[in-house]
Amino acid sequence: MDKNTLFKAIKKRHLGFEDAEIRELLGKMDGDYLSHCEASEVAMHIEMSQSLCPTNPLQVCLSEEGVGDFKISVIAYDYFYAFSVICGLISSFGLNIEGGSVQTVSIGRGRKKILDLFRVRVLGKSCFNAEEQTCFRRALAHLMVLLEKGDFRGARANVNQKLVAYIARMAGSISDDGLSFQGLLFPIEIHFENNRSPQWTVLDIYGKDTPAFLYAFSNALAMRNIYIHKIKITHEGDEIHDRLYISKRHGKKIVKVSDQQALQVAAVLIKQFIHFLPLAPDPMMAMTHFDQFLDKILEMRQSQPLIGFLQQQETLNLLARLFGTSNFLWEDFLRVRFDTLFPILARYKSQALATGQTQMRQAMQRRLRKVRAFEEKRKVLNDYKDEEMFRIDLRHLHEPRGRLKAFSEALSDLAEVIVAATYRICKTHLKEKYGTPRLKNGKTVPFSIFGFGKLGGRELGYASDIELLFVYGDKGTTDGPEVIDASFYFEKLSQEMTRFIDARQAGIFEVDTRLRPYGTSGAFATSFQQFKRYYSENGQAAPFERQALIKLRLIAGSRALGRLCEKARDDFVYSGAPWDMDVAFDLRQQQMAELVPKGRVNVKYSQGGIVDVEYLAQYLQIKHGREIKVLRTVSTLKALKVLSKHQILSGERGKALQKNYLFLRTLIDAMRMVRGNARDLLLPASDSEEFIFLARRMAYAKKDWRAGSMRLSEEIVMRMSEIHQQYQSFFDLSR
Repeated sequence: MDKNTLFKAIKKRHLGFEDAEIRELLGKMDGDYLSHCEASEVAMHIEMSQSLCPTNPLQVCLSEEGVGDFKISVIAYDYFYAFSVICGLISSFGLNIEGGSVQTVSIGRGRKKILDLFRVRVLGKSCFNAEEQTCFRRALAHLMVLLEKGDFRGARANVNQKLVAYIARMAGSISDDGLSFQGLLFPIEIHFENNRSPQWTVLDIYGKDTPAFLYAFSNALAMRNIYIHKIKITHEGDEIHDRLYISKRHGKKIVKVSDQQALQVAAVLIKQFIHFLPLAPDPMMAMTHFDQFLDKILEMRQSQPLIGFLQQQETLNLLARLFGTSNFLWEDFLRVRFDTLFPILARYKSQALATGQTQMRQAMQRRLRKVRAFEEKRKVLNDYKDEEMFRIDLRHLHEPRGRLKAFSEALSDLAEVIVAATYRICKTHLKEKYGTPRLKNGKTVPFSIFGFGKLGGRELGYASDIELLFVYGDKGTTDGPEVIDASFYFEKLSQEMTRFIDARQAGIFEVDTRLRPYGTSGAFATSFQQFKRYYSENGQAAPFERQALIKLRLIAGSRALGRLCEKARDDFVYSGAPWDMDVAFDLRQQQMAELVPKGRVNVKYSQGGIVDVEYLAQYLQIKHGREIKVLRTVSTLKALKVLSKHQILSGERGKALQKNYLFLRTLIDAMRMVRGNARDLLLPASDSEEFIFLARRMAYAKKDWRAGSMRLSEEIVMRMSEIHQQYQSFFDLSR
């Protein structure tokens, strides 16, 4: 463009510049930018830049260049994340950047400003009419206000939210089951050049066009304190060439080979990962976690096998679902145990979800044999527990619906192996000081460990706690250097075991002993005689404790003592003694009143919640278990099947109750996985984003997110209503 023509156009605007200032400004203007604009347009941009102020830090020009083609000019102050959020917003409106130039200039006195020019094309079924253009202007203005305030995190979150809405509409290459990306992954070519520009490193990126790539990559650069001074974007067919002029934040070029390799890895992984974002239940969460993941990758020494592994389609499928499912999984495990992530990712699919206790025990023992000190063993055991839990969670996360049984069995196997190993380690530790507790006849005092609740029923789910009961045989004393009564010894042993097993977070594999006789005021370890007295017709066990005792199951320690306790349990629970239905009904009403906020739905405690199924099964087990011994099972699902088989629950209604029970367990697992605890089971509002992502985690919303979340909402209402009707009809008949 003729600079004399430009000079006259700017002079004509009466912007208050001296002639020398105009010539100096034109000397700073980027040639790529000038080649895209008419002289009058450049002059207008300069005039618009003069109107910028902290309360109005943005000017935008939009013009239609052809059917579906637009030119977007952005004039704003120079913010560190500006280019990134502009690119992200453009992508979120279904626009693909086909070309353009980006530059930072000093116009007059004061702060540096950006003159960003983009040529964009409307993608697919997107629309960029006058109404959409107004929305775009407002959204971009809001982002610039956030950047002016220094709220970079808020600006990125805002763009991510908008991109999520767009991603929901761009799932064309996702399989019908919503579990995999079926398109092709194309290579990307990257070159660094430090001689082309006297000031900056020139980064050239060649490859097939990928929507939102510039946003994700520029965001990754900004997070790593790399500044983008200028960009040229050219487009031929579906091939894109992005030329970025970059430096470290304080102006230094990117000269270290290791730094260049790190950026190359980031560009390659971002380019590929974007294709898989529609797989993530929560794409915004996945994008956030992927940024953090890149930080970790760039901190590590990259190897070709590692980079190759991360580019595999199967790996990216998994990472998208992992990163977009649970903050808890990422924050509480990946950050702490990142060095173990890749071995687990590499082998997770070659191992069955439930590998069995023998294989778990052998794997753990191999590690334990390498250490001797008590605290070292504690660390090794808990590290193994956390890694194996993560492997099980990961496999379950990547499996289709319908694998709940294997998931529960795997977690229950792990819990039993961990408890048994904890018992052996703690017993050996106490033996040095106290020796072995012995009866008067010299025999060892037997000791048994029982599971209660979900562990007892082998029904552990995500974020379940571990309910335990400790029982020892009879009176005695220890035979070690320090002689103590057997009751004191087993109290110490039980407390030591409870402390030995770490909970990664409250409620997750956390040892809970509150169901012991007399609750929290009772001893940790109970003698067999105390156990029999407490759980007897004339004992002090409350009705709910008789009901809870159904789930008692030996998991470690003396089998002989375990069988005696289980027989005493059967004699008490299935004695045929009357069951006070009024007390049971009142207790259930009290739960709903105290634990369910008004206007909310708790999938555990609301009418039709999962406890209605569990309590109904347990009431019927107590009522009929004396005659039908096969009903004496710790498994709720098995009990429901037996009740249906014996027509205590009529055919279709019995089958419906089983299906509804499994549905609620799946729903609870999905809620616990994202919230990272076992206690918050209140459903989010059905029209909220949280509910949409819950539906996606349960594979209800594959492509049409809103419709999928509506289907889930309707199904929850339907199933909980059916459960409540059956529960209520049972009480109406029994009272």
